[in-house]
Amino acid sequence: MQVLASSAGVRSSCQESHLLIVGLGLIGGSLAAALRQSGFKGHISACDSNASEIALGIDLGLIDHGGSQLAELLDDVSMVILAVPVLAMESVMATLAGSLHRASKNVVITDVGSTKATIRDCAVRAFGEVPPSVVLGHPIAGSEKSGVAAADPALYINHKVILTPEPNVDAGALARVEALWCATGADVLQMSVERHDQVLARTSHLPHLLAFSLVDTLARQDERLEIFRYAAGGFRDFTRIAGSDPVMWRDIFIANRDAVLSSLDDFEAGLARLRKAVESGDSDALIATFDRASHARHYFDTLLNKTSYQAEYHMQPHGKVTYRVQPGGQAQGRLRVPGDKSMSHRSIMLGALAEGVTEVKGFLEGEDSLATLQSFREMGVAIEGPYQGRVTIHGVGMHGLKAPAGPLYVGNSGTAMRLFAGLLAGQAFDSELTGDESLTKRPMGRVADPLRLMGATIDTAEGGRPPLKIKGGAALKGLYYDMPMASAQVKSCLLLAGMYAEGETRVREPAPTRDHTERMLNGFGYEVSREGDTCWLQGGGKLTAGPIDVPSDISSATFFLVAAAITPGADITLEHVGINPTRVGVINILSLMGADLALENEHEVGGEPVADIRIRYAPLKGIDIPVDQVPLAIDEFPALFIAAANAQGKTRLRGAEELRVKESDRIQAMADGLAILGVEHTVVEDGIDIVGNADDAVASYGGGRIDSLGDHRIAMAFAIASLRASDEIIIDDCANVATSFPGFVALVQRIGMQVSVEGANAD
Repeated sequence: MQVLASSAGVRSSCQESHLLIVGLGLIGGSLAAALRQSGFKGHISACDSNASEIALGIDLGLIDHGGSQLAELLDDVSMVILAVPVLAMESVMATLAGSLHRASKNVVITDVGSTKATIRDCAVRAFGEVPPSVVLGHPIAGSEKSGVAAADPALYINHKVILTPEPNVDAGALARVEALWCATGADVLQMSVERHDQVLARTSHLPHLLAFSLVDTLARQDERLEIFRYAAGGFRDFTRIAGSDPVMWRDIFIANRDAVLSSLDDFEAGLARLRKAVESGDSDALIATFDRASHARHYFDTLLNKTSYQAEYHMQPHGKVTYRVQPGGQAQGRLRVPGDKSMSHRSIMLGALAEGVTEVKGFLEGEDSLATLQSFREMGVAIEGPYQGRVTIHGVGMHGLKAPAGPLYVGNSGTAMRLFAGLLAGQAFDSELTGDESLTKRPMGRVADPLRLMGATIDTAEGGRPPLKIKGGAALKGLYYDMPMASAQVKSCLLLAGMYAEGETRVREPAPTRDHTERMLNGFGYEVSREGDTCWLQGGGKLTAGPIDVPSDISSATFFLVAAAITPGADITLEHVGINPTRVGVINILSLMGADLALENEHEVGGEPVADIRIRYAPLKGIDIPVDQVPLAIDEFPALFIAAANAQGKTRLRGAEELRVKESDRIQAMADGLAILGVEHTVVEDGIDIVGNADDAVASYGGGRIDSLGDHRIAMAFAIASLRASDEIIIDDCANVATSFPGFVALVQRIGMQVSVEGANAD
């Protein structure tokens, strides 16, 4: 599917000289009304068999003139819009074919029908082919009302119009039809005729069929009056669409028969499974079905509101979010940041593959973690929650996953995609992994290549980028892999694949990386051994469910550590933060820079060390960041760059080329933002030098407008920078902050910062 217009509700102009709308009902009348409201200057005619509809259209100012004879209305028309019932299309097209010579030489024909294969066939019979000037389309909008009297100029705003052009379509004709619908405020998409009919059969035609059937079934029962009298709002909401035009829907079901029957078969199969679960009292099957449905419905709501983590996957424009942060502010308070994202991902993955029920506390309810959770629901795992950070996973065992119905969407998370690649390489079914626009630009060859050495069959897009298509049923073999660069994601991917491989899988890392996977595997009873820089496991084992308490994410805590480190008078305590030795680079680096930082209440939870971290302001000094600390703080450097901009002297980073291939090129993205603020710096291939301001009596830098490039950590780093800025900092493209840190804005406001959110996804 291709997005043709991504600015929902932003109207462009339609330059047609003379439009002819054939069928002046709700859809055609609303099109005319929307065009008039947009300032359309051309002539609008209409053809309708009902003379009173034409007269009313003229009285309402929607059309200039009209009539009932199509041929007589074609003179000098530049575009014809067919808005008649689907089963009437063939006769209308036949008339068009015989009279089109009267129209403008470059006339374009489009339509609004909801079944495209049938209408395409009509065009072939009428014209001998689908002419290049014909662009079939379908606005996904409507109402239970009908007729031109119900015309609504706002009907198409923020609604989709799907165009289904043929391969021979004229590019100019396609652009003109796109411009027509953009002028109404619609989002214009493009897909094939076949795909359109399949999608609409499931999302529109089937629900209408079921609503008609349910209401009719109840209406024919003797006690129907009592049933309807006591029906609650759920019945009303579910059956509302049964009030739609019966004739129109009869035509649609006949015209799109094959796709409707296919979707009805799928529904009946699902209903049979549900009936069986109710009969047998299978609570796991019921909760799996209900949870999948409940969360799918939630995502549907957020899609409509354009706030969904799946917005890119479903080709919706991602809501643009801007942070406006006032200079200065305090950094005081005691708080707990959300759970560790890396551990949240792994808790779902291993809990799903375990035998028994896994209870998770502290789960990060961010969009990426929710995408991982939803992916396992799509593979048949019953998952309850999340609710206030609690998730209950009904494990299916190492070989209990089922083939998903379509691609698995992992949002913005490189961690999820790379770990999923290893896990899915050992499954019996084919699978596909995709993500949002940012993730599809990130390299996946670093996991695909060693998995291929193990015997997996994996296809990637150009340059080794997503989507990843994984062939099921591979006989994996263990291997010894000497990683060319330190990466916890690659290590974890190979260990997960190694569980399904014959023999032993060993991974050697050139520098220490986070070891959450090894610790959690051992916690689930799957032995992972380590000696020096190498870890290994034997294939063929099993996982046993157990409780998991996810510590607060040190990557999220970092923004508040830096906030306190750079703000005179600051004093912040962060509770229950994970201090895994492979993750404490930021603590070590800030301490080397002179931060007043102390660990309190240290203890272990589920094999993971945690502590409260108290940090108070103390002047920072620039340092050469030790190379051995770089992999231990790889995600924390955007915030550390802000610390460096407030330190005395120069901070020098080397050996951090991994930052170039994160959600953005974080070295360059941060350098660009620092330049806007006026911070002296020098970029090198594997790092950066930053010259800080040592005078805490004055602002360290200015303000300005920063492009975060959709990278959540860049956005949050520059928000924190405002504490020492002299002017307002405006940060664009911040929607992805929700991927790692839901509630970020609320927490920075709580410690004394002034942040306002503009646009969709307001935090």
